[in-house]
Amino acid sequence: MTPGGSDGMIRTVAEKQQLTETVGQRLRRLRLERRLSQRDLSAPGVSYAYISRIEAGARRPSVKALRMLAKTLGVTPGYLETGSDLDDTGARELRLADVELRLRLDGEIDVLELQGILDDATEHADVAAATRAQIAIGMNAAARADHAATIAALEAAIDSELVTAASRPDVFLTLGYTYATAGRPGRAVELFERGLRELAEHAPEDLATKIRFTTYLSYALTDLGELQRAKAVVSEVAAASEEITDPYTRVRLLWSLGRIALEQAKPQLALENFRRAVALLEATEDTLHLARAHIACADAAITDGHETENAIRHLLQAERLLGARADLDDLAVVRRMQSMCATQQGDFAAAERLGQEALAMSPDQPNEHGQAWWAIAEARAGAGDPDADEAFERGVELLHVHGTVRHYTNVLRAYGRYLREVGREREALDVFERAANVASNLQGEPSTAEREL
Repeated sequence: MTPGGSDGMIRTVAEKQQLTETVGQRLRRLRLERRLSQRDLSAPGVSYAYISRIEAGARRPSVKALRMLAKTLGVTPGYLETGSDLDDTGARELRLADVELRLRLDGEIDVLELQGILDDATEHADVAAATRAQIAIGMNAAARADHAATIAALEAAIDSELVTAASRPDVFLTLGYTYATAGRPGRAVELFERGLRELAEHAPEDLATKIRFTTYLSYALTDLGELQRAKAVVSEVAAASEEITDPYTRVRLLWSLGRIALEQAKPQLALENFRRAVALLEATEDTLHLARAHIACADAAITDGHETENAIRHLLQAERLLGARADLDDLAVVRRMQSMCATQQGDFAAAERLGQEALAMSPDQPNEHGQAWWAIAEARAGAGDPDADEAFERGVELLHVHGTVRHYTNVLRAYGRYLREVGREREALDVFERAANVASNLQGEPSTAEREL
């Protein structure tokens, strides 16, 4: 029989039965399996009548009796008493290992199951297990794009001395990414800088992890509009990246350079870096990151304004790679960019529909929400819909607080153009002036290290 056949089912049922047996039932089963009588099993201090009463459930064996009987039966006293060789700590370890693996394979676990493990570990003062349970809860929340729950759980986890940037970089990176996605890039910068300090102290030779932290730090700095600092931290590790053969490490650097170029309103330079990232990823089997690289290429093409067809091709490729179980965060970006492409092609009804889909997919992402309103505003402006004004105002309000410098500047410029087109010249000039003031932060040329990467 195969493991999935009836033999496998019998073993599973038998295992479950063993775990629900009483001590007496387990003692009798083990005795019969070894073809022993109660008298054979007896010893000084453990009479066959005493054994008979244990098997009948009339007596609970003493610690001494458990040890003597277990030795004769060839099992541990713990197994004879509980049906498991694991103590409480081992049992929690087993449960944690199981849910951690399932989380990686399935992407999401029942919240109550994880909370039960955390409560059990906390009750028994098992700090290591409680910390791992907090991490699992945070990662599970991140898979659901529940930013508040992710932040609460992972903040609690990194307060533990057991969690460092060197031992669990995934925890730091997930928390920092969530900060940035939730519109808190300042907190992301603080966390990534802390991670780099810890790496320098405890794992200075781990260049690959340093590059991961540096890349995420550059993203957060870019979101804050601090492009000079973003370029500086990338340049610091760019030269050292020649020692790294891992394609993902080089992809992270190229992606970071592309984002900085986009913020500097240099879409062609951004597109060059993103295309190089795509070329590297195509040599791997990482469809998720390849999809996101295509999305980045589409972003650069849309910003350029003259490569709409190219952007559409990248977005179709991204959607294909994301597949049927795509994360809503990724799909929201794709729909919003498809909306912008539809507007550029003059299909304003499709642009409105796609923008609304993006809006519905990103309720907990204020940055993406703001960009979706911007896409809807452009669609309505193209269609001559007066409600475009309200959509622009919503986009401006959200991106002022949660957007990058580039996004805020560009939505202001788009709003200014709309105001001018509808004859509100004075208001348009005020908006253009605001855009110019914000755009003054977008400056600086790429360094030699950046150009040589």
